[in-house]
Amino acid sequence: MIALLDPDDPAVFPDASEALREPNGLLAVGGDLTAERLQNAYRRGIFPWFSPGDPILWWSPDPRTVLFPQQLRISRSLAKRLRQQRFSVTFDQAFKPVIRGCAAPRDWDGGTWLVPEMIAAYEMLHGQGIAHSVEVWQERQLVGGLYGIAIGRAFFGESMFSRVTDASKIALAHLCRQLADWDFGLIDCQMRTDHLLRMGAVELPRADFLQLLDRFCPLPGRQCRWNA
Repeated sequence: MIALLDPDDPAVFPDASEALREPNGLLAVGGDLTAERLQNAYRRGIFPWFSPGDPILWWSPDPRTVLFPQQLRISRSLAKRLRQQRFSVTFDQAFKPVIRGCAAPRDWDGGTWLVPEMIAAYEMLHGQGIAHSVEVWQERQLVGGLYGIAIGRAFFGESMFSRVTDASKIALAHLCRQLADWDFGLIDCQMRTDHLLRMGAVELPRADFLQLLDRFCPLPGRQCRWNA
């Protein structure tokens, strides 16, 4: 049985080193989704992830999947799509439609992990210039995108979606290009997927990941609407 713990309490988890191995990285249960708690959690490598009807679960998996913006790998097919310029890409112009696109059921049973309280929390952070979205448009229709959290010069990717082939990859390519221009150090991808590894993501021990957060999160960032 997992105790109800506070992920912001350094006396409980000072560096996430006590995260459980099974399931990988489950750190704490309970708390709330206030802006302060979410920022403190992300800053320490912790993110919320839970299903409808469950208490809030806080995670810090080991290893951690990370993408360095300058090291994005673009396949030939994706490079061709980017050259064709059939899509337009914007930042922070449609955060609510993007997060709702990410929340659309994908499982056979219609399930989603983006429950209403999670959506409300990220929309609150977007209003504060902390959560950001990348939108991919085709003929003025939103066909894909992604969203995440920016703290200092670290970006914590949360979710992406596609309604046409490669739309989420196009969003990620544009995000990497912009973050590289702004000298961001990393994109936290949280969990491993073959899709991300093919695009250049790597797996790091949690301790190394936390060291990167200590390096990049304190740097001056861009806490504002990115479409400005």
